[in-house]
Amino acid sequence: MKKGVTFFVFICLLVFDVSACGRENVSDPSEGKKASAENPKTTDRSSEESEQTSEQTSEQTEASVSAEEHSGQTDIQKPVKKDILIAIDPGHQSPDIDMSGQEPNAPGSGDFKQKSAGGTVGRFTGIPEYELNLEIALMLRDRLTEQGYDVILTRENNETAISNAERACLANDAGAEFSLRIHANGSEDPSVNGAMALIGSAENPYVGGVYEESYCLAEMILNCYCSASGMQNLGIRCNDTMTGINWSQIPVVILEMGFMTNQQDDTNMSDATYRELMVDGIVDGINAYYGF
Repeated sequence: MKKGVTFFVFICLLVFDVSACGRENVSDPSEGKKASAENPKTTDRSSEESEQTSEQTSEQTEASVSAEEHSGQTDIQKPVKKDILIAIDPGHQSPDIDMSGQEPNAPGSGDFKQKSAGGTVGRFTGIPEYELNLEIALMLRDRLTEQGYDVILTRENNETAISNAERACLANDAGAEFSLRIHANGSEDPSVNGAMALIGSAENPYVGGVYEESYCLAEMILNCYCSASGMQNLGIRCNDTMTGINWSQIPVVILEMGFMTNQQDDTNMSDATYRELMVDGIVDGINAYYGF
């Protein structure tokens, strides 16, 4: 009897051990899901980092392309230096500046003239010529600089005390290729209108040697100026009495832009849009002179 009981107990223990071992070695499929659910940040973080890296790379590529495109646009817009220095001389100055002194009309000349006259004034607009001259000169300087020219002005404000001879000498000493003197005209007859250019004659003992260059420059500038602005073309005229011409050692042209004593010319030259056309024409003439 004891042997029977002992054998029965042994069998029960053996079955219990086998059952227990089976439960320990079989994994619960839900446990993996549970672990994943309990720590989702590991997988999500990896995915987010991958997406962020991709976005950063894309943004860096776009920024690089944008920078290259911008750089290319800048290079295209950059003016090509022409290594050409131009002197622009806006005529006259404020009447508050005393320029009544005398100076030789030409180098070594015994003839003397006033250092600088006061200029005319708009009969209908009231704009002084010295102001108009400077405003056009400043616009012209900026436009020429944009196109690659170097520009020197004889004055940059209306209070500069500089004589006609000194203006010419400033351009000479600076090494300018030519001097363009900006002026406006006046007449006792209010019906007279239009633009003209003044140069020294071929017989002028002081500037006769640059007559051909001065004439060619005057022709190009005057024709383009009148074409762009619609101003009547009164042609090129020689004048050997101008101090600012006689002291010049380089081609020199006076552009009389219009008559401030004529209602149409005076009104036009006071208009901002029309002034743009005036400057356009002068620049076109200079470019034509150099073959650009």
